[in-house]
Amino acid sequence: MLAKNGIDVAVSLPSDREIAFTCVFQRSPRLLFEAWTKPEHLQVWWGCESATVTRCEIDLRIGGHWNLVMEMPDGSVHPFQGVYQEIEQDRRLVYTECYDVPQFGRPQWVTTITFEKTGSGTRLTHTILHHSKEARDRHLQSGMETGTRHMLQRLDEVTARMEKRA
Repeated sequence: MLAKNGIDVAVSLPSDREIAFTCVFQRSPRLLFEAWTKPEHLQVWWGCESATVTRCEIDLRIGGHWNLVMEMPDGSVHPFQGVYQEIEQDRRLVYTECYDVPQFGRPQWVTTITFEKTGSGTRLTHTILHHSKEARDRHLQSGMETGTRHMLQRLDEVTARMEKRA
């Protein structure tokens, strides 16, 4: 369920191969970057609304691998993995992402996350670049837009709790 006073998430298609999610958090870029790159935080907010992240490993360096496993209430397991290509502390992440399920063809894309300071908050842009328009459209048809909106709402909730502890 979406947070009642949560963030607004804008979705756009900047090109025929991209999906972009943009929202403004009332949090610092440092806090959002930490939540996106540390397993103990990522596993709490990442994934579909009813999913549980049962494994989350991050080797945060250029060429470093990450992987996580999302488990649904029906017991289905959904592994994801990728490699970090660019890391600018508190500003930008670029990494490959693969939905590592053979029956779906192991689709892959490149994810870019930017954390841009704006007044009292941070504009976060989450861009997914596919190898083709058809791959992008299949991804959109999978229901990922709703899942990503929920995920970003949970990121807001998690970083609010992190901020209170700091």
